[in-house]
Formats: sequence, structure tokens, C-alpha cells
Amino acid sequence: MKNIKLLFMLGIVAVIISCNNQSQNADTELASPVSVENVKLGGIMQFINTTGTANAKSETTLSSEMSGKYRVMTNPQTGRPFKLGDRVKEGQVIVRLEDKEYENSVAIESAKLNLEISEDEYNKQKSLYEKGGVTLYELRNSEVSKTTAQYNYENAQLQLAKMNVVAPFSGVIVDLPYYTAGTLVPSGTEVVSLMSYNKMYLEINLPEKNISDVKIGQEALITNYTISEDTLIGHISELSPIISTETRTFKGVLEIDNPELKLRPGMFVKADIITAQKDSTIVIPKEIIMTGNRGKYVFVVGRNSTAEDRWLTIGLQNQESVEVLEGLSVNDRLIIDGYETLRDRSKVKVIL
Repeated sequence: MKNIKLLFMLGIVAVIISCNNQSQNADTELASPVSVENVKLGGIMQFINTTGTANAKSETTLSSEMSGKYRVMTNPQTGRPFKLGDRVKEGQVIVRLEDKEYENSVAIESAKLNLEISEDEYNKQKSLYEKGGVTLYELRNSEVSKTTAQYNYENAQLQLAKMNVVAPFSGVIVDLPYYTAGTLVPSGTEVVSLMSYNKMYLEINLPEKNISDVKIGQEALITNYTISEDTLIGHISELSPIISTETRTFKGVLEIDNPELKLRPGMFVKADIITAQKDSTIVIPKEIIMTGNRGKYVFVVGRNSTAEDRWLTIGLQNQESVEVLEGLSVNDRLIIDGYETLRDRSKVKVIL
């Protein structure tokens, strides 16, 4: 009889132990695996996104002002004739048109010599006038002769300067049509195109709803897929005060700093206009925020390894991040992975 009672008691203990193990196993199975990160302070920018084609701030196509024999000048930096992609400085002669007959007709040396003679005569008459040796009328006549000679010499210089195609600004040669050296090129022929694109601009059209958010002077982050590792800085330089009745947009101009010439004219770029920013605030990934009846919320790991929902008050936001004004504190253990199926007080297990 005692053996029967002992066996009965052992059976009850085994059942209790088994139930406890099953309960523990159930608890373990119900704990959802999650990944967490501590909430911390960071910076955030709020943007208005737009796109467009980048254009050179300065560009021109130069044509010959006179006819003459075509000759590309030597680039002093390379020691060879100018070619596509060469940089030029303001005032450099890129192409020269030679015409000896025309140069002789200008007679610049004669004009220069006549100026020198006129200046000497004027200085002589001035000295004599101061001593009473000539009249004021004679002095004025010599001054007129000197002035006329000076104008003639300057006009001769201008006429000869037309034989040179000169860079009006520092930039890059972007087109250089080929002509055989020594070929007679008529007046009005396009011979070289230049661009200066260390400063660029982007024409933009923004939605009507943003007209109170965008202001002159605001910075913008400029990116292009070919230079994805670099972000250039631009700023709003012009804004139209009117809304298009057809597109419900308003126009603006973004100037872009391009000191290393990484951005090229004609490239399609994305511009993120910074309308607001903060440097030290709670910032979390936008993708982990969920929406419920009471608004937006996230989960944190609370006591006893359970998930706690936190209802948020949102501040600045962009495509990737959100500023949290209320609902989270620094060092809260924010659940960033495995949150999709959680409920308040759900059991969680933090995994690396």
C-alpha cells in the first residue's frame, strides 16, 4: 500500500514538473525576437525636394569679327594648340585670323608714330605758352592734334584686335569646330564656345503649398547619380512672387557652388532645399513609426522584457528621419526590428 502511495505522489510531482516546463517553453516561444538601439540626440534637416538640369553660370559662342586665315593659338599651359576641354583665362587669345593686307591698311605703326609726334609738339607748345612764347589758340590747336592722333591710334588698335578671338571670361573650351590651319574663314564664323561652370544654376518649379516655406538665401544639397559620393552646396538666389495658373507652381533659381567642376553643364540633378534644421534633438528612423487610433507610435523595451508602446508628438521630418518632441527619452531602448507584430506588453527577446 505504501508503495502505491509513493508511486502516486511521484506521478503528481512529474506532472507538475512537466507543466512547469511546458509553461516555461510556452513563455519562451511567445517572446518575439527584436533588435533595439538606444535613443540619442542627433541632427535633422527638413527638405523640399526638386529636380532639374544644371546650367553653366557663364557661357558664350565666339564668332570671327573679320575674315582671315584661321590659326589656333598655343595654350601656354600645355605648349600645344588649344583643344576641347582646355581651360582658358580671361583675355587669352584662342584663335587668330591673319590678313596682312588688312593689317597694312590699318597702318598702326604710322598711327603710333603720329601720336608720338603730336605729344611732343603739344608738350613743346605747352612749355612755350607758359613762357609767353605762343598764344592760347596755338596751344589748343596742338592739343587737338594730339587728341586726334590718340583716337586714331586707339581705333587702329581696336581694328587689329578684331583679328583675335579672345576669351571674355575664364572658363573651359566646350566646342572648337575644326578648320584647317591657314584656311580663309569669313567674318561671322563660329570658332569657339566657352563655359564657366565653377558657379552653376538650376531653374526650379515648386508647388504652390511651399511658397511660404522657401526663401532667398536658403541652402540646398545638390546630388547627381554620377557623383553620388559628393554633395554640392547651393542656395536660393531668385524667387518669383507669382503662382502659375496652369501648373500651380512658382519659379525660382538655385545657384550651385562647383569649385572642383565635378558637376557638368547639362547634368540632371536633385536638389534638397533645407527649410528647417536642428542640431541636438531626438531623431529616429521614419520607417519604424506606426499609426494607430491615437496617432503615431513606436515600441520600446520596458520592464520584464516586454514591449511598451510610446505615442509620439512629431516635429521636423524628412524622407528618412523624424524628430520626436514627446514620447521618447534619451537612452530608451527603441525597437527597430521585429516591431511589426508587437502589441503593448508583448513579451520580447532582444537579439544582436
